[in-house]
Amino acid sequence: MSSQVTPEIDEAIRVGYERRDRADMAPTIAYFADLLAQHPGHPVLTYELAGAYDTAGEEATARALYERALDLGLEGDALRRCLCQYGSTLRWLGELGASRAVLDRARREFPESDAVRVFSALTHLDAGVADAAVGELLTVVTAHADVTDLGRWAEGLRGVAGWLAQGRPGA
Repeated sequence: MSSQVTPEIDEAIRVGYERRDRADMAPTIAYFADLLAQHPGHPVLTYELAGAYDTAGEEATARALYERALDLGLEGDALRRCLCQYGSTLRWLGELGASRAVLDRARREFPESDAVRVFSALTHLDAGVADAAVGELLTVVTAHADVTDLGRWAEGLRGVAGWLAQGRPGA
């Protein structure tokens, strides 16, 4: 069994997303389940099926599939996306410690990822750690100051982000 995303599998995934209706995820779930049945044990297709269940609000099913996808050896961008979504699912399930652990792993493996920082901020927020959440979000926003109107404030706001992340030392 190959975990490689061939051009055919990549196209099939694209088609699945193109046809997706977030208001009725049953056809998308069936589509990705069928695709996975054609390629049993494929980590990326397992992850995509997990995401379909997640979008449908079936977090418990998604959780098991995310865990399976990780066990199957996801790599690269699919791993980054899976860790974000899995961490978010755990947050929705109220498992904030587990969510934090998954997102901490994502931070170690993908330290420059804005998506990881945003999902991490959401977990901090739900855990009642607002300073850490705001610090994460300020880090994302100030990293893209050139496409905002932050201008000269970006450097100062980066400092605030660090200060918040450190627990407001000296306050």
